[in-house]
Amino acid sequence: MGRVSRLRKLCTAACICFILLGMLPALALAAEADKKDNRPERGIALYTDYSGVAVPRGETVQMDMSLENKGRADENVDVRITSVAKGWKATLKGGRFQVTGMYVPNGKIKTLSLILEPEKGIAPGQYQFKFAAKTVDSKFTSDYTLTIDAQERKAGADNIQINAAYPVLRGQTDSKFEFSLEVTNKGDVERTFNLAASGPEKWEINFKPAYEQKQISSIRVKEGQSQTVAVEVTPTQNAASGEYPVLVRISSGDSKAEVKLTVNLTGTYRLDAGTPNGILSLEAMAGKPVTFSLFVKNNGSAVNRNISFSSFKPENWETTFKPEKVEALAPGEMKQIEVTIKPGAQSLVGDYSVGVMTTGEKADKTVEMRVTVKASSAWGWIGIGLIILVILGLSILFVRMGRR
Repeated sequence: MGRVSRLRKLCTAACICFILLGMLPALALAAEADKKDNRPERGIALYTDYSGVAVPRGETVQMDMSLENKGRADENVDVRITSVAKGWKATLKGGRFQVTGMYVPNGKIKTLSLILEPEKGIAPGQYQFKFAAKTVDSKFTSDYTLTIDAQERKAGADNIQINAAYPVLRGQTDSKFEFSLEVTNKGDVERTFNLAASGPEKWEINFKPAYEQKQISSIRVKEGQSQTVAVEVTPTQNAASGEYPVLVRISSGDSKAEVKLTVNLTGTYRLDAGTPNGILSLEAMAGKPVTFSLFVKNNGSAVNRNISFSSFKPENWETTFKPEKVEALAPGEMKQIEVTIKPGAQSLVGDYSVGVMTTGEKADKTVEMRVTVKASSAWGWIGIGLIILVILGLSILFVRMGRR
């Protein structure tokens, strides 16, 4: 019985395998059918993302217009603006060119730039624009209508536009910062704009016309036009490093707009150097080193880093510094440096100039020392000894000559 049962199971498994093998061609055909392109042979569509938009009266409208090839064949499609609302100008562009036709591969979408410009004084209301696309054989077409709702402008910031070319400026505390603002009158009439600004306490803020030095407090701008205004900001001398906001407000009647500017102060970089007693001269002997103290002080408002020392000196002279470098000096901090000058061994007696240079991160200072080279005192004693010997020799000679 067990053997019969096993045979039945083997027969059942074999039948299932044969059934599955018989179904494989059908499954392959079904998969092939799924892969089949169900798109029509040809077809095009012309549209924008929005069929209707509302904009302030006088505003230029710019959006993308899509041309889609829905078929399985590549197409050359003519595109036309068939109707333009009165008082408007319509343009279809591709890059820098006005477009009247486009090649669109099958299944692809190409995009054009649609620009709708109203004339001055256009009245509020709805304006329609119509477009048409067709294949070169005129067998397939697509029409499209776009509605623009031009609405009356509301009084407020919408009528004033401010653009800052560089809203953040960076520099030292003792610098003047000049921002350039473009003020646009988006209203329908010429208007006068009042200029005002607020910044840190005791900072000086002035408005000037572009490329002029006179100060102003208002400007007059024609409708739809722009004018450039310079904002000059002068920090206080003791302002610390950091970021400082400056708020500029421009108003005309009920219309107001503002822009935030930022001054980023890095502090000032100043170094001072000298001797503790203020004396800038010293005496030395030829070939003998002489040492003096030099103080270096940070008189700026920013940390001065990597301060090094050097000198310009007569030929064959030597100068050394201890320490050779100062890593950093905080504002108001002072360091003392030991400077050793060694005149050349063959230096003649006289006065010489030695410049000691202190060079920091963004500042430097030079101290000029007068070095007087003197003869060695030993030569003086030798000279005196020679004189005494000469006198003694002469005295002995006179004595002997007198005896004779």
